[in-house]
Amino acid sequence: MLKRFKNFEKRLVEYYKEEENKKVAIFYTILRLLVILCLIREIFMGNYHNVFLCILTLVLFVIPFFIEDKFKVSIPNVLEIIILLFIFSAEILGEIQNFYNIIPNWDMILHTLNGFLAAAIGFSLIDILNSTDKFHIKMSPIFVALVSFCFSMTVGVAWEFFEYTADSILSTDMQKDTIVNNISSVNLTNANAFDPKIITGIDETSIHYGDNTITIPDGYLDIGLIDTMEDLIVNFIGAVTFSILGYFYIKKRDKYKGIEHFIPKKKKA
Repeated sequence: MLKRFKNFEKRLVEYYKEEENKKVAIFYTILRLLVILCLIREIFMGNYHNVFLCILTLVLFVIPFFIEDKFKVSIPNVLEIIILLFIFSAEILGEIQNFYNIIPNWDMILHTLNGFLAAAIGFSLIDILNSTDKFHIKMSPIFVALVSFCFSMTVGVAWEFFEYTADSILSTDMQKDTIVNNISSVNLTNANAFDPKIITGIDETSIHYGDNTITIPDGYLDIGLIDTMEDLIVNFIGAVTFSILGYFYIKKRDKYKGIEHFIPKKKKA
């Protein structure tokens, strides 16, 4: 196992020494150093949950290289840099530095980008198959774009399943709650879906558990539903955006060469 790890680390170093990968190497080195510094800080502060997130981030950083090395796929430098920044923004800035709560729409920005990137990956899988002699079915541009979109949405839904499972079993709060001022519910009237009880202008709500009470100012606490739906909606926007661009790329590759910066390609033998 140790020998296999050393060989992997050696190939990783050689990969980033290659001339075409030097720009990525700079980003990788800077981000890795920042994560290591954050890791040391969290160890001294005793925040072992954040320590785990730092270690997880370091592992995720090598996934682009692992994919290239294992599956003989070439990931464009622009895409690889975006992936590294995405991981850093989600785990270090979002979770540890609390950007999800400090910066408005930080979560929505990342989910939009995730939808775009996942669509690019789905697109590349089909495009690689389309250009392979062993794959005899040649798919139309509209079908490739549709598969790209569906792949991205599937990834987005699977992630929301993961967040819900973590919140349900581990009592985390990955599905961030939202304060709302208006609710409509048939549970308050036993009416049908078209005649719910509508409550507007909620100033505050109180939660009573045992002998304790928590007051929520400014409204009612929505438990994850709005966050989940917003994540899926912006994932949809990102997926549609790339799928449209991918469609035109297949139709006229010479005219839309800029899209190639986001599409992994099969390495030439």
